Amino acid sequence: MRLIQHIIKDKEKLEEMEMELLKIGYKNYLMFTIVINTGLSISDILKLKVIDLKNKTLINITDQNTNKINTFRINPMLKVEIDNFIKLMSDEDYLFQSGKKENQPINSVEAYRVLNIAASTVGLEEIDHHTLRKTFGYWHYKQHKNVALLQDLFNQSAPTITLRYIEINEDIKF
Repeated sequence: MRLIQHIIKDKEKLEEMEMELLKIGYKNYLMFTIVINTGLSISDILKLKVIDLKNKTLINITDQNTNKINTFRINPMLKVEIDNFIKLMSDEDYLFQSGKKENQPINSVEAYRVLNIAASTVGLEEIDHHTLRKTFGYWHYKQHKNVALLQDLFNQSAPTITLRYIEINEDIKF
């Protein structure tokens, strides 16, 4: 039985994942990069269309559970990556087009299959649907120490829940 990689706490492994996904395809690299830089979930970004990102510095996503609109900043490095990717696409194209279904996004099963191929190649354990969001949260907290912002981003009810989610409590204990 394989273990799930809850958070990628090694910066070198993050860079190796980026390089491996880039080898597999720029679309896969960008998918990973958007989640690692925003904390959005894979299921949320798969629904994005070009028009949602074109000439924008913010991403607005409607939370599936709360129906609340969450806004995420696109940092300048990520904006360059997105702009390069979408420059030849039409506004109504999905950002992460399926190669099998016309004008449909790839599904989350396919996204995680690709992520796990890259993870395995770089020596990481299996990645699940929370790994990349938790990784974003972990590194964001390490840099900014702003648990309240992460709590809001993740729609969690208490700072203690957020710290447990991003496994900060484990780091403090040991």
